[in-house]
Amino acid sequence: MNDSEMLEIVCARAWPPVVDEALGDWRLRWADGFTGRANSGLAVGDPGRSVAVALKAVCDFAHDRGIPPVVQVIQDSGTEREVAAAGWREWTEHAAGYQVSVLFGPLPAGPVQGAEVLDEPTPAWWELAADNPSPGAAERHVLSTGKVGYGVVDVHGVTAGAVRGAIVDGWLHVSRLAVRPEFRRRGLASALMFALAGWGRAHGAERWVLQVAVENEGALKLYSALGCTEHHRYRYWGPGAPACEDPQS
Repeated sequence: MNDSEMLEIVCARAWPPVVDEALGDWRLRWADGFTGRANSGLAVGDPGRSVAVALKAVCDFAHDRGIPPVVQVIQDSGTEREVAAAGWREWTEHAAGYQVSVLFGPLPAGPVQGAEVLDEPTPAWWELAADNPSPGAAERHVLSTGKVGYGVVDVHGVTAGAVRGAIVDGWLHVSRLAVRPEFRRRGLASALMFALAGWGRAHGAERWVLQVAVENEGALKLYSALGCTEHHRYRYWGPGAPACEDPQS
């Protein structure tokens, strides 16, 4: 297993779906439609059968659970070439961005400006991080399972920003960074990241890893300023008709 595959597995463990089934080394994932990462096949490693047969299993799994059949594949890998050869195409419909940069770097130190990391999420954290102060079971499972810290920063009694951190094998996986529009450009995003980095160090992490859509230029600029560099990219792929027809349709 190469470093890119290892990091993909770390990230997947930090973002656990509700249903996670093995297909050889691949993972079939479902979380009631909450995020692409938790509702796709993770095509990393050897599926234990031909890629074409594995992709049929991805289709069957997705159709049984009412989600689009999609695989997450390391860009420019041998697996990606086999997925393309099987008639699948880049799944550009993915709203959050079908091409993702995986960043990593050492945990930095800096001013936290009132940011802190909580052991339990607050309704305000849910509102910012998940766009829902009363999340459903799938969102709670994905965002609350494992060793998780919930970063918040308050301004005049208002939760102005939030972020999520999860510890996996000495890595701090960072996600769901959000700052309310009226509080942006005050350094709060950096403060949240510094607070989360300190929390990560306290729990044995030495580096962090982030998954960021390549179109999200603002986030990429922030993370670059915090010392992160790109490790690799992945893309989402979906079937080209009629490669994966739903027997129920």
